[in-house]
Amino acid sequence: MAFLPDLLSLPFVGILISVVLYAIGSGLTEVLVSPIVEACPFENKDGMMSLLHSFYCWGALGVVLGSTLFFAVFGIEHWRVLTLIWALVPLYNTWNFISCPIERLVEAGKSMRIRQLLRLPLFWLIIILMICSGASEATMAQWASAFTESALGVSKAVGDLAGPGLFAMFMGISRMLYGKFSEKLNLTKVMLLCGAMCVGCYLLASLSASPILGLTGCALCGLAVGIMWPGSISISSQKCPRGGTAMFAFLALAGDLGATVSPAMVGSLSDQAGGNLKAGLLAATVFPAVLVIGLLILKKRATPLEPAVGLTGQR
Repeated sequence: MAFLPDLLSLPFVGILISVVLYAIGSGLTEVLVSPIVEACPFENKDGMMSLLHSFYCWGALGVVLGSTLFFAVFGIEHWRVLTLIWALVPLYNTWNFISCPIERLVEAGKSMRIRQLLRLPLFWLIIILMICSGASEATMAQWASAFTESALGVSKAVGDLAGPGLFAMFMGISRMLYGKFSEKLNLTKVMLLCGAMCVGCYLLASLSASPILGLTGCALCGLAVGIMWPGSISISSQKCPRGGTAMFAFLALAGDLGATVSPAMVGSLSDQAGGNLKAGLLAATVFPAVLVIGLLILKKRATPLEPAVGLTGQR
């Protein structure tokens, strides 16, 4: 990212190549870290999964604060230097992956095959939950800054701090709180409550005539979506303990699909509405609403996610 755009005749092509490369790297990290934590011998694994994903929020908040401070001091024209500074983070993670002990999530030969996973109806229901989780989280995270700038008429620096900054902070708080009290809470009920709260936050941000109330909806949305992504992963682990790494890969893919489609949809609808971002956010309310419906269906289904004896041949 720091060098390739300047080496090519079309700098934008260099940016695209760089984005694809670090998207692949971060995607693989997402796929690998969750099963590594799930394989650890914790008693409250859903709480530990939530705690794990809370550090995504603190990382996002750190990037917002650090980048805003860097640009304020050195100017945005030195963004290449900032890119090299942030590149130290995955470099440090490379050392962590090399040196840390890694347990197997499922014993060799006992994990479910991909075809077996794809034949399970409840697995597809959880895929829908992941799509809606990614959409609910990423939409507000990506558009919070622009929403704050347009609603309050503030600069980009203030918009980044008040929008994505507050969103990431509340999302991290939500995941840490669940990580601490998870043993006393029912995961499905907590996710239902958070889903309903997320719907309310989207409606508040998109329908409120007050800029302050709209910003409040953006910020509290972080509190609501915090448990959705790690909670969906934990539910899948509980329902399908032999899903293996392939299951986590599908879940991450589903979450990223939602995180791609929904923000793009919001941008497109906002453009069609004459630049009215609230119109796009109102349409995105469908994702947390579908999440709530999916959780209600999942709550009524007592059938285990894993296939019957004849399907695996390993029971």
